[in-house]
Amino acid sequence: MSDKKEPAPGDGLRSLRSTGLFRAVNFELYAKPNAVIMAIGLVAITGCAGYIAYMRSKYEGLGYYGAVKEDGTEEFVKRKSKWD
Repeated sequence: MSDKKEPAPGDGLRSLRSTGLFRAVNFELYAKPNAVIMAIGLVAITGCAGYIAYMRSKYEGLGYYGAVKEDGTEEFVKRKSKWD
């Protein structure tokens, strides 16, 4: 009798035979999800996106707008009035 257990439905790649190199290169396929690390990453990405949105609205509130130059880059330029 074999001492290996039968793969259960839902085991995915963990149940297949593979080499150590394949497991090292594709670590994410074999690691179990970690909710704490996922929550920290979600908070960090949300914080970065919020900071970028805050800085953009701050510049727009000061009278700057995003102008696209000829080479395709975006630059914040102060609004000018034709009446001045």
